[in-house]
Amino acid sequence: MKKSLLFVSIMLISIINCFGQPLSIDLTFSAINNATFVQLDSIKVLNKSQGGEHTIYYPDTTLSLEITPGELLLCIGYSTGYPTGFQEINRENSSFQLFQNYPNPVQDQCVVSMFIPREGKVSIMVNDIQGRLILSNEQLLNKGMHNFHFYPGNSSLYLLSAQWKDVIQHVKITNIGQNIGKQSRLDYAGIGNNDFSLKESLLQNDLVMIESGILDSPNANKTYTFQFATNIPCPGTPTVEYEGQVYNTIQIFSQCWLKENLNVGTMILESKGMTDNDTIEKYCYDNALDSCSKYGGLYQWNEMMQYSSDPGAQGICPPGWRVPTDDAWKVLEGAVDSYCGIGDYTWEVIGYRGYNAGANLKSTSGWYADGNGTDLFGFFGRPGGMNFYQYGFLDVDVCGIWWTSTEYNSLNSYYRYLQYDHTTSYRHGTYIEDGISVRCLRDY
Repeated sequence: MKKSLLFVSIMLISIINCFGQPLSIDLTFSAINNATFVQLDSIKVLNKSQGGEHTIYYPDTTLSLEITPGELLLCIGYSTGYPTGFQEINRENSSFQLFQNYPNPVQDQCVVSMFIPREGKVSIMVNDIQGRLILSNEQLLNKGMHNFHFYPGNSSLYLLSAQWKDVIQHVKITNIGQNIGKQSRLDYAGIGNNDFSLKESLLQNDLVMIESGILDSPNANKTYTFQFATNIPCPGTPTVEYEGQVYNTIQIFSQCWLKENLNVGTMILESKGMTDNDTIEKYCYDNALDSCSKYGGLYQWNEMMQYSSDPGAQGICPPGWRVPTDDAWKVLEGAVDSYCGIGDYTWEVIGYRGYNAGANLKSTSGWYADGNGTDLFGFFGRPGGMNFYQYGFLDVDVCGIWWTSTEYNSLNSYYRYLQYDHTTSYRHGTYIEDGISVRCLRDY
């Protein structure tokens, strides 16, 4: 008996050691825009499980590295091209660009950034809501991204204008702070940005470095193809028919998403819990089927996952599709944000993050108090609200909330939240009994 136990123990240790031993693999990369070849300038590979990164540069396209099986890698491909997903840059005006202040609206202070394509004098003027000139500033600035700190005074609205050569651009700054008696101030904060890895800082003449990201856990040599097309139906899969519904698809760089929230299953009342009974169940906002037709169904986490706890499980998604992980959402946010790129640390933060990922994911209509987005990449995020397990239906037209397939702790799972009055996106954990929306992501 003791010999048998010893044999089993030795076998278990061998299996564990086998799976835990480093593995040498070669990763080879290529890139396309729809179906057209794209030259990669560089590739960065981040180990999301153990930390560390590797970068290779053109003409190299193969990276050799050691990993432990099961480790998650984030591969980011960079290529030079015209701006996609950025504020439009006017090439006729030599690429001078004034960017919207961050945060907006502002309470105590905000950052205003501008890109200067070559050395020149820049004049800045700030007017209040009544048109009075509050501040003026003139500086000789070198080529690059320059930052200013603006401190508002009593006015609720300011117009900041910047002129470089014969080009004038404006931004409106909304002030919600209690700054009674304070004077407005504008301070030069220097070149570059310590808070964000600005994508615009990669401008080369009229071109920018655009990026595309792929998540995977390889266990052998593998070839990856980055996709640089965006805001088009997924090549080869423009629609998906599933359980009597037809869904459109949207390609956002290397990710292919369903363009609509999932709407599958049988409606149950808000007060009932969902059970593992071989029938997919859903909530419809205000217990109205029309709400499911408009916004999709609302699902508790276990029901959505079909009672699996594996990140990236298919759950209630169509075959070949899955419930996106927390990391997959981070890639999406980095792909669509104008300032914070894929792999930026800001996406690891709990709470509101980034600069304008939320605005770029929100639909252009249907949001409370004109809190509409730009829908710059065709994600078509709509404000479907939620079924809060303690209080019932809440916040339709005010916010859109989507599950991830990643657990936050034993009682909560990660979700993404877009709100009418924020341009950023929100990350946190919420109770698995809440009913919220589901988007599906195609298997890579």
